[in-house]
Amino acid sequence: MKTKYYFLMVIAVAIFSVAAKKAVIANDIVGTWKYLISDVPPEYESGFFTFEEKESKTVGYVGDTEKQEMKELVVDQGKVTFTTESQAGVFKYSFAQKGDTLTGTVSSQYGDFPIKAIKEAKK
Repeated sequence: MKTKYYFLMVIAVAIFSVAAKKAVIANDIVGTWKYLISDVPPEYESGFFTFEEKESKTVGYVGDTEKQEMKELVVDQGKVTFTTESQAGVFKYSFAQKGDTLTGTVSSQYGDFPIKAIKEAKK
């Protein structure tokens, strides 16, 4: 009988650990990130991403004064993906996260462009 309870306790701890680890990974993204896009006109090469936690969900925006909402935002196991839409078209972002650095590609009707973002220090 003790073995059965011990087994259930181990399973409960394992499930909690996995859930906690996912929450920590998602929270690592929260903050403001400055991005640089290579091989684009100067007016498009830099800007900001902001990631926030709202109602236990990660949400994000592109821009600092005129914020554009990130659509289809997924933050999972070091991968971050989302899309944005504007008059210029649909832009698909795909990143790998290593600590305070996001490295990836932004894809659009104009082509695929390398992009890198660095997390800003908390003020």
